[in-house]
Amino acid sequence: MAIKNDTNLSLFSSLDEDVICGVDEAGRGPLAGPVFAAAVILDPMRPIDGLRDSKKLSEVRRDALAIDIKAHALSWSIAQCSEEEIDSLNILQATMLAMRRAVEGLHIQPTLALIDGNRCPVMTVRAEAIIKGDDKVQAISAASILAKTARDHALGLLHIAYPHYAFDQHKGYPTALHLERLREHGVSPVHRKSYAPVRALLGSAVVNDKR
Repeated sequence: MAIKNDTNLSLFSSLDEDVICGVDEAGRGPLAGPVFAAAVILDPMRPIDGLRDSKKLSEVRRDALAIDIKAHALSWSIAQCSEEEIDSLNILQATMLAMRRAVEGLHIQPTLALIDGNRCPVMTVRAEAIIKGDDKVQAISAASILAKTARDHALGLLHIAYPHYAFDQHKGYPTALHLERLREHGVSPVHRKSYAPVRALLGSAVVNDKR
């Protein structure tokens, strides 16, 4: 299966016979919520216009493209690692685990996984890391969009459960607003307790387990 990426096609000309999935993650930096990963095998007969790094797209455009990806891709899968797994494993290993789960969740078995970044998870599928792959390889762009939209939806649900933290506004990232709400309300069950700003509060604040 050829990669639909004209500007970088020469980099992957030897991979035309591979069944390729793109893999990316969302949510390594936030102080709360799971880290998500997605894997996508695109259909070369059903191209999707506008695929690019999810961070360079508006929320409305991401949501629209996520619908197109799910409708037109040969196979797609979204996985996550919980806050507890992040605290237990560390964020790098939790991200690698979420990526592996996403690839293993595909209903078509890929022969090659193209991973955004400079590291690959340990898995049975052959993998190659591509720095800035989310803006170079369309399958990775698609995975970036699915991971990002899935995580944003999850943070919207966390906002409903814990409205005083304003997760709908900062999506768990360490913004001034989030840090202010953390200091005011304490650490919730969905915060990553191994992250320094949260860990620092645990010594002086009561964990807030109320919704």
